[in-house]
Amino acid sequence: MKVKVTTFDSKESGEVSLNKDIFGVTPRADILHRVVEWQRAKRRAGTHKTKGISEIMGTTKKPFAQKGTGRARQGSLRSPQMRGGAVIFGPVVRSHEYSLPKKIKALGLKMALSSKAQENNIVILKDAVLKSAKTKDFTKAVEKLGWKSALIIDGDAVDANLKKATSNLHKINVLPTIGANVLDILKHDTLVLTQSALEKLEERLA
Repeated sequence: MKVKVTTFDSKESGEVSLNKDIFGVTPRADILHRVVEWQRAKRRAGTHKTKGISEIMGTTKKPFAQKGTGRARQGSLRSPQMRGGAVIFGPVVRSHEYSLPKKIKALGLKMALSSKAQENNIVILKDAVLKSAKTKDFTKAVEKLGWKSALIIDGDAVDANLKKATSNLHKINVLPTIGANVLDILKHDTLVLTQSALEKLEERLA
């Protein structure tokens, strides 16, 4: 599969062929869902917390006499049935992360890349270097290219001007190759790869 190489000035700069083993894989919803849920679990803060009975401030004195009141016996004001008491089996601070086989991670990334290629929503850039860090100039270039929601993946590092120019744009995100992931690829309508990123991804997934 051949794709034309373009620039931020909307000019053609040759063409490249995409590796079928990476960009020609048939996407499977179950694999993509599995990888996305794994990513989302890793991103969870896990800081939700309720107090157990040992953490409730209060007296340890028995609320009232066990016999003679006509009421059910009670041992503590900090018990869960009491107002302001403890929570039983409530959430605690923990990590929601779990492991996923490397082969599934790699397959999920291949399928995400393939889905964009099959939808013709993949763009190959000659490079992602901007002369200006102004968001206004970048927005004009993006409008000419027709990108409304795009993920730009560069090589080992992201150009400083590009990073600054896109920092205020909610639907345009920039990542280095090492940060390429299934969730961000699927979230954006257009996937933009620099030639450097394409080479790095092919090395990574070969």
